Amino acid sequence: MRSIIVSKASVYLFIISGAGAGASALTYHQSVNPHSDSHSLLHSITSSFNGVVRSSRSIYTITANVVDYKYSLHGLSKDTDQYTTILSEVHLRSAKRILKLCEMNQGFYIKAGQFVASMRQVPKEYSATLTSLQDQVVPCSFQAIKEVLTSNLGSDLDEIFLSIDEQPIAAASIAQVHRALLKDHQEVVLKVQYPGLKNRMRMDIATMSLLSKCVTWLFPEYRFQWMVLEFSKAIALELDFIQEARNSVRTAVNFKHSNKIRVPKVFQELTTSQVLTMEYCRGRRVDDLDYIRQMGIDPRKVAKVLVETFAEMVFVHGFVHGDPHPGNILVSLDEKQGFYVVLLDHGIYKSLDEEFRVNYCQLWKALVLLDSHKIQQAAQHFGIGRYAKYLPLIFTGRTINSRAAFGDGMPDEEKTNLKREVKSLSVGDISEFMESLPSEFLTVLRTDALVRSLNSKLGSSQRERLVVYANYALHGLSSKPDPDSGFVLKDVCRRIMLRIDHLQVRLVLELLQLLWWLRDTRQALVTWSKQITMLINGLVSHHRTLTPAIIS
Repeated sequence: MRSIIVSKASVYLFIISGAGAGASALTYHQSVNPHSDSHSLLHSITSSFNGVVRSSRSIYTITANVVDYKYSLHGLSKDTDQYTTILSEVHLRSAKRILKLCEMNQGFYIKAGQFVASMRQVPKEYSATLTSLQDQVVPCSFQAIKEVLTSNLGSDLDEIFLSIDEQPIAAASIAQVHRALLKDHQEVVLKVQYPGLKNRMRMDIATMSLLSKCVTWLFPEYRFQWMVLEFSKAIALELDFIQEARNSVRTAVNFKHSNKIRVPKVFQELTTSQVLTMEYCRGRRVDDLDYIRQMGIDPRKVAKVLVETFAEMVFVHGFVHGDPHPGNILVSLDEKQGFYVVLLDHGIYKSLDEEFRVNYCQLWKALVLLDSHKIQQAAQHFGIGRYAKYLPLIFTGRTINSRAAFGDGMPDEEKTNLKREVKSLSVGDISEFMESLPSEFLTVLRTDALVRSLNSKLGSSQRERLVVYANYALHGLSSKPDPDSGFVLKDVCRRIMLRIDHLQVRLVLELLQLLWWLRDTRQALVTWSKQITMLINGLVSHHRTLTPAIIS
Protein backbone atom coordinates (compact mmCIF):
# COMPACT_ATOMS: atom_id res chain seq x y z
CA MET A 1 0.00 0.00 0.00
CA ARG A 2 2.78 2.43 0.94
CA SER A 3 4.61 1.86 -2.34
CA ILE A 4 1.39 2.68 -4.23
CA ILE A 5 1.07 5.93 -2.27
CA VAL A 6 4.69 6.88 -3.08
CA SER A 7 4.20 6.00 -6.74
CA LYS A 8 1.10 8.19 -6.90
CA ALA A 9 3.01 10.95 -5.16
CA SER A 10 5.67 10.78 -7.86
CA VAL A 11 3.03 11.09 -10.58
CA TYR A 12 1.44 14.09 -8.85
CA LEU A 13 4.83 15.76 -8.49
CA PHE A 14 5.53 15.18 -12.17
CA ILE A 15 2.20 16.61 -13.34
CA ILE A 16 2.28 19.62 -11.01
CA SER A 17 5.88 20.68 -11.52
CA GLY A 18 6.09 19.80 -15.21
CA ALA A 19 2.94 21.71 -16.03
CA GLY A 20 4.06 24.54 -13.76
CA ALA A 21 7.41 24.89 -15.49
CA GLY A 22 5.88 24.92 -18.95
CA ALA A 23 3.09 27.28 -17.98
CA SER A 24 5.42 29.70 -16.20
CA ALA A 25 7.68 29.92 -19.24
CA LEU A 26 4.79 30.60 -21.63
CA THR A 27 3.14 33.08 -19.26
CA TYR A 28 6.40 34.97 -18.75
CA HIS A 29 7.03 35.05 -22.50
CA GLN A 30 3.57 36.43 -23.26
CA SER A 31 3.79 39.04 -20.50
CA VAL A 32 7.02 40.56 -21.81
CA ASN A 33 6.37 39.87 -25.52
CA PRO A 34 2.62 40.37 -26.14
CA HIS A 35 3.18 40.81 -29.90
CA SER A 36 5.85 38.13 -30.34
CA ASP A 37 6.28 36.48 -33.74
CA SER A 38 6.08 32.76 -34.49
CA HIS A 39 9.87 32.28 -34.27
CA SER A 40 9.94 33.82 -30.79
CA LEU A 41 6.92 31.75 -29.75
CA LEU A 42 8.64 28.59 -31.04
CA HIS A 43 11.69 29.46 -28.96
CA SER A 44 9.45 29.91 -25.92
CA ILE A 45 7.77 26.53 -26.53
CA THR A 46 11.20 24.90 -26.85
CA SER A 47 12.26 26.54 -23.58
CA SER A 48 9.05 25.31 -21.96
CA PHE A 49 9.71 21.75 -23.16
CA ASN A 50 13.27 21.94 -21.81
CA GLY A 51 11.83 23.19 -18.54
CA VAL A 52 9.52 20.17 -18.34
CA VAL A 53 12.44 17.81 -19.04
CA ARG A 54 14.63 19.48 -16.39
CA SER A 55 11.74 19.41 -13.92
CA SER A 56 11.11 15.73 -14.62
CA ARG A 57 14.71 14.90 -13.79
CA SER A 58 14.35 16.87 -10.54
CA ILE A 59 11.15 15.04 -9.61
CA TYR A 60 12.70 11.66 -10.22
CA THR A 61 15.80 12.52 -8.18
CA ILE A 62 13.95 14.00 -5.19
CA THR A 63 11.37 11.20 -5.13
CA ALA A 64 14.04 8.51 -5.39
CA ASN A 65 15.97 10.09 -2.51
CA VAL A 66 12.94 10.43 -0.23
CA VAL A 67 11.83 6.85 -0.93
CA ASP A 68 15.40 5.62 -0.34
CA TYR A 69 15.50 7.27 3.09
CA LYS A 70 12.00 6.08 4.02
CA TYR A 71 12.47 2.43 3.17
CA SER A 72 16.17 1.93 3.88
CA LEU A 73 15.76 3.21 7.45
CA HIS A 74 12.29 1.78 8.09
CA GLY A 75 12.14 -0.29 11.28
CA LEU A 76 15.71 0.49 12.36
CA SER A 77 16.44 1.88 15.81
CA LYS A 78 18.41 5.13 15.83
CA ASP A 79 20.49 3.89 18.75
CA THR A 80 22.15 1.11 16.72
CA ASP A 81 25.36 1.11 14.69
CA GLN A 82 23.41 -0.50 11.84
CA TYR A 83 21.22 2.61 11.58
CA THR A 84 24.30 4.89 11.44
CA THR A 85 25.96 2.76 8.76
CA ILE A 86 22.86 2.51 6.55
CA LEU A 87 22.11 6.22 6.99
CA SER A 88 25.61 7.06 5.72
CA GLU A 89 25.07 4.76 2.72
CA VAL A 90 21.74 6.44 1.90
CA HIS A 91 23.35 9.89 2.23
CA LEU A 92 26.02 8.86 -0.29
CA ARG A 93 23.54 7.35 -2.79
CA SER A 94 21.31 10.43 -2.55
CA ALA A 95 24.26 12.80 -2.98
CA LYS A 96 25.34 10.93 -6.12
CA ARG A 97 21.82 11.22 -7.57
CA ILE A 98 21.82 14.98 -6.90
CA LEU A 99 25.29 15.30 -8.44
CA LYS A 100 24.06 13.57 -11.59
CA LEU A 101 20.99 15.85 -11.68
CA CYS A 102 23.14 18.99 -11.41
CA GLU A 103 25.51 17.77 -14.12
CA MET A 104 22.62 17.07 -16.51
CA ASN A 105 20.56 20.20 -15.83
CA GLN A 106 23.59 22.53 -15.59
CA GLY A 107 22.87 26.26 -15.05
CA PHE A 108 21.45 27.09 -11.65
CA TYR A 109 21.46 23.46 -10.62
CA ILE A 110 25.27 23.62 -10.66
CA LYS A 111 25.09 26.76 -8.51
CA ALA A 112 22.57 25.13 -6.17
CA GLY A 113 24.82 22.08 -5.81
CA GLN A 114 27.79 24.33 -4.97
CA PHE A 115 25.61 26.17 -2.45
CA VAL A 116 24.65 22.92 -0.70
CA ALA A 117 28.25 21.67 -0.74
CA SER A 118 29.41 24.79 1.11
CA MET A 119 26.97 24.34 4.00
CA ARG A 120 28.19 22.66 7.17
CA GLN A 121 24.62 21.71 8.08
CA VAL A 122 24.40 19.02 5.40
CA PRO A 123 25.86 15.51 5.94
CA LYS A 124 29.52 15.15 4.97
CA GLU A 125 28.57 12.69 2.19
CA TYR A 126 26.74 15.53 0.40
CA SER A 127 29.44 18.16 0.81
CA ALA A 128 32.20 15.76 -0.27
CA THR A 129 30.27 14.53 -3.32
CA LEU A 130 28.95 17.90 -4.53
CA THR A 131 32.30 19.67 -4.15
CA SER A 132 33.27 18.33 -7.60
CA LEU A 133 30.70 20.72 -9.12
CA GLN A 134 33.23 23.56 -8.76
CA ASP A 135 34.83 22.32 -11.99
CA GLN A 136 31.72 21.20 -13.89
CA VAL A 137 30.81 24.40 -15.77
CA VAL A 138 31.02 24.27 -19.58
CA PRO A 139 32.10 27.63 -21.12
CA CYS A 140 29.73 29.49 -23.40
CA SER A 141 30.73 30.33 -27.00
CA PHE A 142 32.54 33.64 -27.45
CA GLN A 143 30.00 34.70 -30.09
CA ALA A 144 27.21 34.59 -27.47
CA ILE A 145 29.45 36.43 -24.99
CA LYS A 146 30.27 39.08 -27.60
CA GLU A 147 26.56 39.71 -28.17
CA VAL A 148 26.12 40.41 -24.45
CA LEU A 149 29.13 42.77 -24.55
CA THR A 150 27.85 44.73 -27.54
CA SER A 151 24.32 45.03 -26.14
CA ASN A 152 25.72 46.41 -22.87
CA LEU A 153 28.81 48.42 -23.90
CA GLY A 154 28.01 49.42 -27.47
CA SER A 155 28.21 47.88 -30.91
CA ASP A 156 31.79 48.99 -31.65
CA LEU A 157 33.95 47.24 -29.06
CA ASP A 158 37.09 48.29 -30.97
CA GLU A 159 36.59 51.84 -29.69
CA ILE A 160 36.98 50.57 -26.10
CA PHE A 161 39.38 47.61 -26.29
CA LEU A 162 42.62 46.95 -28.09
CA SER A 163 41.93 43.24 -27.73
CA ILE A 164 39.67 40.71 -26.00
CA ASP A 165 40.89 37.17 -25.40
CA GLU A 166 38.25 34.82 -26.80
CA GLN A 167 39.40 32.00 -24.50
CA PRO A 168 37.90 32.47 -21.01
CA ILE A 169 40.23 32.34 -18.03
CA ALA A 170 37.36 31.19 -15.81
CA ALA A 171 33.84 29.84 -16.30
CA ALA A 172 31.31 29.81 -13.46
CA SER A 173 27.63 28.91 -13.24
CA ILE A 174 26.32 32.41 -14.07
CA ALA A 175 29.17 34.10 -15.95
CA GLN A 176 32.56 33.63 -17.51
CA VAL A 177 35.65 35.82 -17.40
CA HIS A 178 37.79 37.04 -20.31
CA ARG A 179 41.02 39.03 -20.27
CA ALA A 180 41.06 42.24 -22.29
CA LEU A 181 43.26 45.25 -23.02
CA LEU A 182 41.86 48.77 -22.90
CA LYS A 183 42.90 51.50 -25.32
CA ASP A 184 45.29 52.89 -22.70
CA HIS A 185 46.92 49.42 -22.43
CA GLN A 186 45.38 48.78 -19.01
CA GLU A 187 44.91 45.02 -18.45
CA VAL A 188 41.36 44.22 -17.34
CA VAL A 189 39.03 41.25 -16.98
CA LEU A 190 35.47 41.18 -18.25
CA LYS A 191 32.96 39.20 -16.22
CA VAL A 192 30.12 38.54 -18.66
CA GLN A 193 26.76 37.08 -17.68
CA TYR A 194 25.45 34.22 -19.81
CA PRO A 195 22.63 35.26 -22.17
CA GLY A 196 19.06 34.38 -21.16
CA LEU A 197 20.16 33.60 -17.62
CA LYS A 198 17.47 35.49 -15.70
CA ASN A 199 14.66 33.70 -17.55
CA ARG A 200 16.16 30.29 -16.74
CA MET A 201 16.68 31.38 -13.15
CA ARG A 202 12.98 32.14 -12.70
CA MET A 203 12.01 28.72 -14.07
CA ASP A 204 14.61 26.78 -12.09
CA ILE A 205 13.90 28.56 -8.81
CA ALA A 206 10.15 28.09 -9.32
CA THR A 207 10.70 24.39 -9.94
CA MET A 208 12.95 23.96 -6.89
CA SER A 209 10.49 25.84 -4.69
CA LEU A 210 7.53 23.83 -5.94
CA LEU A 211 9.35 20.55 -5.44
CA SER A 212 10.38 21.44 -1.88
CA LYS A 213 6.77 22.30 -1.01
CA CYS A 214 5.45 19.09 -2.56
CA VAL A 215 7.99 16.98 -0.68
CA THR A 216 7.00 18.69 2.60
CA TRP A 217 3.31 18.11 1.81
CA LEU A 218 3.86 14.41 1.22
CA PHE A 219 6.54 13.90 3.91
CA PRO A 220 6.16 16.64 6.58
CA GLU A 221 9.46 15.81 8.33
CA TYR A 222 11.45 16.62 5.14
CA ARG A 223 11.44 20.43 4.90
CA PHE A 224 13.84 22.14 2.50
CA GLN A 225 12.07 25.43 1.79
CA TRP A 226 14.58 27.33 3.95
CA MET A 227 17.42 26.17 1.71
CA VAL A 228 15.61 27.12 -1.52
CA LEU A 229 14.74 30.52 -0.04
CA GLU A 230 18.34 31.24 0.99
CA PHE A 231 19.65 30.09 -2.38
CA SER A 232 17.14 32.21 -4.33
CA LYS A 233 18.11 35.31 -2.27
CA ALA A 234 21.80 34.68 -2.87
CA ILE A 235 21.47 34.06 -6.60
CA ALA A 236 19.27 37.15 -7.11
CA LEU A 237 22.03 39.28 -5.57
CA GLU A 238 24.70 37.63 -7.68
CA LEU A 239 22.91 38.38 -10.97
CA ASP A 240 23.19 42.17 -10.52
CA PHE A 241 26.76 43.13 -11.46
CA ILE A 242 26.15 46.79 -10.57
CA GLN A 243 25.47 45.69 -7.01
CA GLU A 244 28.56 43.49 -7.14
CA ALA A 245 30.59 46.55 -8.14
CA ARG A 246 29.22 48.44 -5.11
CA ASN A 247 30.10 45.52 -2.83
CA SER A 248 33.60 45.45 -4.27
CA VAL A 249 34.16 49.16 -3.65
CA ARG A 250 32.80 48.92 -0.09
CA THR A 251 35.06 45.96 0.71
CA ALA A 252 38.09 47.79 -0.68
CA VAL A 253 37.31 50.73 1.64
CA ASN A 254 36.84 48.40 4.63
CA PHE A 255 40.30 46.91 4.10
CA LYS A 256 42.20 50.00 2.96
CA HIS A 257 44.22 49.74 6.21
CA SER A 258 45.54 46.27 5.28
CA ASN A 259 48.55 45.68 3.04
CA LYS A 260 47.73 41.97 2.89
CA ILE A 261 44.29 42.29 1.28
CA ARG A 262 43.54 43.64 -2.19
CA VAL A 263 40.29 44.06 -4.09
CA PRO A 264 40.40 44.59 -7.88
CA LYS A 265 39.55 48.13 -8.98
CA VAL A 266 36.18 48.38 -10.74
CA PHE A 267 35.81 50.39 -13.97
CA GLN A 268 32.37 51.88 -13.29
CA GLU A 269 31.95 53.37 -16.78
CA LEU A 270 32.35 49.88 -18.29
CA THR A 271 30.09 48.09 -15.82
CA THR A 272 26.41 47.21 -16.29
CA SER A 273 24.02 44.71 -14.72
CA GLN A 274 25.41 42.03 -17.09
CA VAL A 275 29.04 43.09 -17.58
CA LEU A 276 31.59 43.82 -14.87
CA THR A 277 34.98 45.31 -15.83
CA MET A 278 37.81 45.07 -13.27
CA GLU A 279 41.57 45.42 -13.19
CA TYR A 280 43.45 42.20 -13.87
CA CYS A 281 45.17 40.80 -10.75
CA ARG A 282 47.83 38.13 -11.03
CA GLY A 283 47.93 35.24 -8.64
CA ARG A 284 47.05 31.61 -8.10
CA ARG A 285 44.20 29.96 -6.26
CA VAL A 286 44.58 29.95 -2.51
CA ASP A 287 44.36 26.15 -2.38
CA ASP A 288 47.26 25.71 -4.85
CA LEU A 289 49.68 24.49 -2.17
CA ASP A 290 52.39 23.50 -4.66
CA TYR A 291 52.56 27.06 -6.01
CA ILE A 292 52.48 28.61 -2.51
CA ARG A 293 55.35 26.44 -1.29
CA GLN A 294 57.39 26.90 -4.51
CA MET A 295 57.18 30.66 -4.02
CA GLY A 296 58.58 30.29 -0.50
CA ILE A 297 55.32 31.29 1.18
CA ASP A 298 54.27 29.64 4.44
CA PRO A 299 50.70 28.30 3.85
CA ARG A 300 49.87 28.81 7.54
CA LYS A 301 50.58 32.54 7.21
CA VAL A 302 48.16 32.67 4.28
CA ALA A 303 45.59 30.84 6.43
CA LYS A 304 46.04 33.40 9.23
CA VAL A 305 45.45 36.30 6.83
CA LEU A 306 42.30 34.63 5.51
CA VAL A 307 40.86 33.87 8.93
CA GLU A 308 41.61 37.41 10.15
CA THR A 309 40.03 38.89 7.02
CA PHE A 310 36.73 37.04 7.32
CA ALA A 311 36.67 37.45 11.11
CA GLU A 312 36.95 41.21 10.60
CA MET A 313 34.12 41.09 8.06
CA VAL A 314 31.80 39.25 10.44
CA PHE A 315 32.64 40.68 13.86
CA VAL A 316 33.68 44.24 13.01
CA HIS A 317 32.33 45.39 9.64
CA GLY A 318 29.09 43.39 9.62
CA PHE A 319 29.49 43.11 5.85
CA VAL A 320 30.26 39.53 4.88
CA HIS A 321 31.47 37.87 1.68
CA GLY A 322 29.05 34.97 1.25
CA ASP A 323 31.01 32.82 -1.19
CA PRO A 324 34.72 32.59 -0.23
CA HIS A 325 35.47 29.35 -2.04
CA PRO A 326 39.06 28.75 -3.31
CA GLY A 327 38.30 30.00 -6.82
CA ASN A 328 37.39 33.42 -5.43
CA ILE A 329 40.65 33.98 -3.53
CA LEU A 330 44.11 34.42 -5.08
CA VAL A 331 47.56 34.47 -3.51
CA SER A 332 50.02 36.86 -5.18
CA LEU A 333 53.73 37.42 -4.65
CA ASP A 334 54.93 40.73 -3.26
CA GLU A 335 58.58 41.77 -3.12
CA LYS A 336 58.26 43.79 0.10
CA GLN A 337 55.90 41.71 2.25
CA GLY A 338 56.14 38.26 0.69
CA PHE A 339 52.54 37.88 -0.45
CA TYR A 340 49.08 39.40 -0.45
CA VAL A 341 45.59 37.94 -0.91
CA VAL A 342 43.19 39.05 -3.65
CA LEU A 343 39.45 38.81 -2.97
CA LEU A 344 37.33 38.18 -6.05
CA ASP A 345 33.61 37.70 -6.85
CA HIS A 346 31.76 40.15 -4.62
CA GLY A 347 28.28 39.24 -5.85
CA ILE A 348 27.01 37.55 -2.70
CA TYR A 349 27.32 39.75 0.38
CA LYS A 350 25.28 39.98 3.53
CA SER A 351 24.91 43.12 5.61
CA LEU A 352 24.49 41.93 9.17
CA ASP A 353 21.93 43.69 11.33
CA GLU A 354 23.82 45.62 14.03
CA GLU A 355 21.94 43.88 16.82
CA PHE A 356 22.81 40.50 15.29
CA ARG A 357 26.48 41.47 14.94
CA VAL A 358 26.74 42.50 18.60
CA ASN A 359 24.92 39.39 19.82
CA TYR A 360 27.16 37.21 17.68
CA CYS A 361 30.22 38.84 19.26
CA GLN A 362 28.67 38.22 22.68
CA LEU A 363 28.12 34.57 21.76
CA TRP A 364 31.81 34.10 20.99
CA LYS A 365 32.80 35.80 24.21
CA ALA A 366 30.54 33.34 26.05
CA LEU A 367 32.00 30.42 24.11
CA VAL A 368 35.51 31.33 25.28
CA LEU A 369 34.42 31.55 28.90
CA LEU A 370 32.10 28.52 28.64
CA ASP A 371 29.36 30.70 30.09
CA SER A 372 26.27 28.56 29.45
CA HIS A 373 23.92 31.29 30.72
CA LYS A 374 25.26 33.85 28.20
CA ILE A 375 25.17 31.24 25.43
CA GLN A 376 21.50 30.63 26.24
CA GLN A 377 20.85 34.39 26.16
CA ALA A 378 22.51 34.73 22.75
CA ALA A 379 20.49 31.79 21.42
CA GLN A 380 17.30 33.48 22.62
CA HIS A 381 18.26 36.62 20.66
CA PHE A 382 18.73 34.48 17.54
CA GLY A 383 15.36 32.79 18.06
CA ILE A 384 16.88 29.35 18.64
CA GLY A 385 16.78 29.11 22.42
CA ARG A 386 15.70 25.48 22.30
CA TYR A 387 18.90 24.58 20.46
CA ALA A 388 21.32 26.71 22.53
CA LYS A 389 23.22 23.67 23.76
CA TYR A 390 24.33 22.88 20.21
CA LEU A 391 25.96 26.26 19.54
CA PRO A 392 29.30 25.40 21.24
CA LEU A 393 29.33 22.15 19.25
CA ILE A 394 28.74 23.95 15.94
CA PHE A 395 31.45 26.58 16.46
CA THR A 396 34.07 25.13 18.81
CA GLY A 397 33.56 21.38 18.78
CA ARG A 398 32.59 21.25 22.47
CA THR A 399 29.28 20.57 24.23
CA ILE A 400 27.76 23.30 26.37
CA ASN A 401 28.87 21.68 29.66
CA SER A 402 32.20 20.46 28.34
CA ARG A 403 35.23 20.10 30.59
CA ALA A 404 37.54 20.47 27.57
CA ALA A 405 39.45 23.72 27.22
CA PHE A 406 38.61 26.17 24.43
CA GLY A 407 40.20 24.90 21.22
CA ASP A 408 40.77 21.37 22.54
CA GLY A 409 39.14 18.24 21.20
CA MET A 410 36.28 16.45 22.89
CA PRO A 411 37.05 13.76 25.50
CA ASP A 412 35.95 10.22 24.58
CA GLU A 413 33.22 10.14 27.22
CA GLU A 414 31.80 13.40 25.89
CA LYS A 415 31.84 12.03 22.33
CA THR A 416 29.93 8.93 23.42
CA ASN A 417 27.25 10.97 25.20
CA LEU A 418 26.95 13.37 22.25
CA LYS A 419 26.63 10.51 19.77
CA ARG A 420 23.79 9.05 21.83
CA GLU A 421 22.03 12.41 22.00
CA VAL A 422 22.40 13.22 18.29
CA LYS A 423 20.89 9.87 17.37
CA SER A 424 17.70 10.92 19.14
CA LEU A 425 17.30 13.92 16.79
CA SER A 426 14.88 13.38 13.92
CA VAL A 427 14.95 14.86 10.43
CA GLY A 428 12.08 17.08 11.59
CA ASP A 429 14.17 18.44 14.48
CA ILE A 430 17.00 19.37 12.10
CA SER A 431 14.55 20.97 9.65
CA GLU A 432 12.98 22.97 12.49
CA PHE A 433 16.40 24.15 13.64
CA MET A 434 17.40 25.30 10.15
CA GLU A 435 14.06 27.03 9.55
CA SER A 436 14.33 28.94 12.82
CA LEU A 437 17.78 30.38 12.06
CA PRO A 438 17.94 34.05 10.96
CA SER A 439 19.27 34.52 7.42
CA GLU A 440 22.33 36.31 8.88
CA PHE A 441 23.16 33.22 10.89
CA LEU A 442 22.97 31.00 7.81
CA THR A 443 25.35 33.33 5.94
CA VAL A 444 27.81 33.31 8.84
CA LEU A 445 27.66 29.51 9.09
CA ARG A 446 28.22 29.09 5.35
CA THR A 447 31.15 31.52 5.29
CA ASP A 448 32.66 29.89 8.36
CA ALA A 449 32.39 26.45 6.73
CA LEU A 450 34.31 27.62 3.65
CA VAL A 451 36.96 29.44 5.73
CA ARG A 452 37.30 26.40 7.99
CA SER A 453 37.87 24.15 4.98
CA LEU A 454 40.52 26.47 3.53
CA ASN A 455 42.18 26.83 6.92
CA SER A 456 42.52 23.05 7.14
CA LYS A 457 43.86 22.70 3.58
CA LEU A 458 46.53 25.30 4.33
CA GLY A 459 47.72 23.31 7.32
CA SER A 460 46.55 25.65 10.06
CA SER A 461 44.88 24.33 13.21
CA GLN A 462 41.35 24.84 14.45
CA ARG A 463 42.85 26.20 17.65
CA GLU A 464 44.48 29.14 15.84
CA ARG A 465 41.26 29.91 13.97
CA LEU A 466 39.20 29.94 17.18
CA VAL A 467 41.63 32.31 18.92
CA VAL A 468 41.46 34.73 15.98
CA TYR A 469 37.64 34.62 16.05
CA ALA A 470 37.60 35.24 19.80
CA ASN A 471 39.94 38.24 19.54
CA TYR A 472 37.94 39.81 16.70
CA ALA A 473 34.71 39.23 18.64
CA LEU A 474 36.18 41.34 21.46
CA HIS A 475 37.29 43.95 18.93
CA GLY A 476 33.79 43.98 17.47
CA LEU A 477 32.25 44.71 20.86
CA SER A 478 34.50 47.71 21.52
CA SER A 479 34.91 49.13 18.02
CA LYS A 480 31.60 51.02 17.88
CA PRO A 481 30.09 53.34 20.51
CA ASP A 482 26.69 52.59 22.01
CA PRO A 483 24.14 55.06 20.52
CA ASP A 484 21.82 54.53 23.53
CA SER A 485 24.44 55.41 26.12
CA GLY A 486 23.18 59.00 26.24
CA PHE A 487 25.37 60.75 28.79
CA VAL A 488 29.14 60.89 28.48
CA LEU A 489 29.56 59.48 32.00
CA LYS A 490 27.33 56.53 31.20
CA ASP A 491 29.32 55.83 28.03
CA VAL A 492 32.59 56.02 30.00
CA CYS A 493 31.26 53.54 32.57
CA ARG A 494 30.12 51.24 29.79
CA ARG A 495 33.56 51.34 28.22
CA ILE A 496 35.23 50.59 31.57
CA MET A 497 32.99 47.56 32.11
CA LEU A 498 33.69 46.39 28.56
CA ARG A 499 37.41 46.79 29.19
CA ILE A 500 37.20 44.67 32.34
CA ASP A 501 35.22 41.99 30.51
CA HIS A 502 37.70 42.02 27.64
CA LEU A 503 40.67 41.73 29.99
CA GLN A 504 39.02 38.68 31.54
CA VAL A 505 38.55 37.02 28.15
CA ARG A 506 42.04 37.96 26.96
CA LEU A 507 43.52 36.57 30.15
CA VAL A 508 41.75 33.28 29.50
CA LEU A 509 43.02 33.24 25.91
CA GLU A 510 46.60 34.07 26.95
CA LEU A 511 46.57 31.35 29.61
CA LEU A 512 45.20 28.86 27.11
CA GLN A 513 47.88 29.75 24.58
CA LEU A 514 50.55 29.39 27.26
CA LEU A 515 49.18 25.96 28.22
CA TRP A 516 49.06 24.94 24.54
CA TRP A 517 52.67 26.09 24.10
CA LEU A 518 53.81 24.16 27.17
CA ARG A 519 51.95 21.07 26.03
CA ASP A 520 53.29 21.30 22.48
CA THR A 521 56.81 21.88 23.82
CA ARG A 522 56.51 18.90 26.14
CA GLN A 523 55.32 16.70 23.26
CA ALA A 524 58.19 17.94 21.09
CA LEU A 525 60.71 17.20 23.85
CA VAL A 526 59.28 13.71 24.33
CA THR A 527 59.52 13.08 20.60
CA TRP A 528 63.09 14.37 20.44
CA SER A 529 64.15 12.29 23.45
CA LYS A 530 62.69 9.17 21.86
CA GLN A 531 64.55 9.89 18.61
CA ILE A 532 67.83 10.55 20.46
CA THR A 533 67.37 7.35 22.51
CA MET A 534 66.75 5.36 19.35
CA LEU A 535 69.87 6.93 17.75
CA ILE A 536 72.03 6.13 20.80
CA ASN A 537 70.70 2.56 20.96
CA GLY A 538 71.47 2.16 17.29
CA LEU A 539 75.04 3.42 17.75
CA VAL A 540 75.57 1.15 20.77
CA SER A 541 74.22 -1.84 18.89
CA HIS A 542 76.43 -1.02 15.91
CA HIS A 543 79.48 -0.63 18.22
CA ARG A 544 78.82 -4.00 19.86
CA THR A 545 78.61 -5.64 16.46
CA LEU A 546 81.89 -4.11 15.29
CA THR A 547 83.94 -4.77 18.50
CA PRO A 548 84.21 -8.61 18.19
CA ALA A 549 85.12 -8.26 14.54
CA ILE A 550 87.93 -5.82 15.34
CA ILE A 551 89.29 -8.01 18.18
CA SER A 552 89.28 -11.11 16.00
